[in-house]
Parts: sequence; structure tokens; C-alpha cells
Amino acid sequence: MHAIRLHAFGPAENLTYEETEDPRPGPDQVRIAVRAAGVHLLDAALRRGMRGPGPAPATLPTVPGREVAGVVDAVGEGAPRDLLGRRVVAHLGFVPGGYAELAVTGTDRLHEIPGRLDFAQPVAMIGTGRTAMGIVQFAEPGPGDVIVVPAAAGGIGTLLVQYARNAGATVVGLAGGPAKTARVAAGGADLAVDYTAPGWTDRLEDLRGKVTVVYDGVGGDVARAVVGLLAPGGRHIVFGWSAEGIESDRPYLVEGVSVNVLGAEMMRKAGGPNPVRTLELRALAEAAAGRLTPAVQRFPLAEAAAAHRALENRGTTGKVVLEP
Repeated sequence: MHAIRLHAFGPAENLTYEETEDPRPGPDQVRIAVRAAGVHLLDAALRRGMRGPGPAPATLPTVPGREVAGVVDAVGEGAPRDLLGRRVVAHLGFVPGGYAELAVTGTDRLHEIPGRLDFAQPVAMIGTGRTAMGIVQFAEPGPGDVIVVPAAAGGIGTLLVQYARNAGATVVGLAGGPAKTARVAAGGADLAVDYTAPGWTDRLEDLRGKVTVVYDGVGGDVARAVVGLLAPGGRHIVFGWSAEGIESDRPYLVEGVSVNVLGAEMMRKAGGPNPVRTLELRALAEAAAGRLTPAVQRFPLAEAAAAHRALENRGTTGKVVLEP
């Protein structure tokens, strides 16, 4: 098979398209002929050498990627044979291997792709979608709410705009540049604002003291500006800080207003014996019903390095997906 391999931590150019051995499924595992693989900002951080989210740092060489969709083409011992030929999607968890023509995972991670979704859409929902479902748990929108979504053209932001609009809220989406802002408007935002334009905050002055929720994955100057618009009792839901340097500079966080809902907090809120699967099922159901439609930007598998560069330079719209 062909796969993207990383032999040394560093820039995107270190991702190389190579031919390697086909993986074989072990007990209670299946092999998926991959039709779409998700790309995440975390993948780029791991590529640069950041310690992984699992129990140990990433070891090299590795095949990155943790979100895949495709068709089951082989099953291991103990795995049901009727899975063969099924259209499935899976989040691989702490085990990478998604940037490839073939990927192996446990049967407990599989979801059959619902409805008529293509392969790229469930890949977006299994990771990005489940995160969006985790975020809204902390501030479910409804009629009367005024919601601000920074980075509204991104994978999560696109879904949050749709979800809030479906709930009857008024939605303001922020994005960088005219093209992204136009996409946010087309995606259903009541007001789409380019935060790179001079004087952009002037367009929001009528909302001062009226905003009830900010879904913020950006931080930095954009977050500082929109937090100041919150009404009494408003909520600032923080799920990331993509703005450069924000990890050591968080004066935009306000006591009693800002709620950090990263990872573990989302899982605790979802509850149940398998909160990750609960959020995944909810995300896939929203897509299958047509209530949420993820925006997807596609790259050929061989161009994974270009996909990483575009993502890191904020040159993408929606969820980035590699297609073998």
C-alpha cells in the first residue's frame, strides 16, 4: 500500500509518500480500505515533535492520522465476518495510521456510515463533529440567544454556526479574509465579519451587552474583543487558542464567565460508560439527518505535506481530508 510516513520531526516537507507493507488486522480488529482520512491541527503539532495525547510520545517512523472512513476489506480473528464490505468510519484513538490506503482498528471503534453520506463527511463528524457536540453541551443555544463564533469558517466553527441557527439563535460568524467570510455568510450566519479588516469591531458595536454565548477556539485579540460584548450572565466557552502565543497570554479569560471545555471536560459532561462514542453517535446522527453538513476541503493523499502547510497557514476552509 501507499502511505504518508514521518521519519523525523519537523516541517511539513518531512511527510513523505511511500510504498510500505499492508497492515494485517489482529484479534477483534478490521482492516479498512481508506477512502478518506482526516487531518487535524494536532497532527501538525505531533509532526513538529509535540508529545502526543496518549501514554507515550510518538515514535518514529510513523504514519500519522487518527480519523478514517472507508470499506472493511479484511477481518481479524474474532471479528464478525459480516463486517466485510461495510462502509465504516472510525477514530483510531491514540494509535496513528490514518494517512494510508489501508488502516487497522478495533471493531469497538467502528461506526457504520449512516444514510447517503460520502466518506469525507463522516470523517469530519467522527472527530470535528464530536468536538462540536461536546462544546454545545456547555451552552445549548436556543431562541433569544445571540451567539458569536470566531473562526466560523473552520471545521468546528462551520458546525457550530449551523447548530446554533437550527436552534433558533442569532449567529455572528467571524472569519479571516473576504473569501472565508463569504462562506460563513453562505453557511447561515446572520452576520459574517472579517476580523482582518480595519475597524472590524465597529460592525459589532450594536451587539455590545447583547451576546449570550461566545464559542471560542481562537483566543488572542479576537477573543478579547468579543468577550467584551457579552451580556450579563453571558458565557465564554473556550475550546482552544489557535492564536499564536495564547498559551502564555490569556487575559481574555474572565472569572465567572469563561469556561474551558477541552477534552476531559467534554467527556465528563457527556457522561455514560463511553462518552466518546456518545458524542460520535450524536454527531453522525446530526449529519445523517441533514441538520449538520460539514464543510470539507480535500487533498490527494500524496499531497499531505501541502495539506499540513495550508492548515497551519490558515489557508483552509472546513475540515481537511486526504483521499487516497
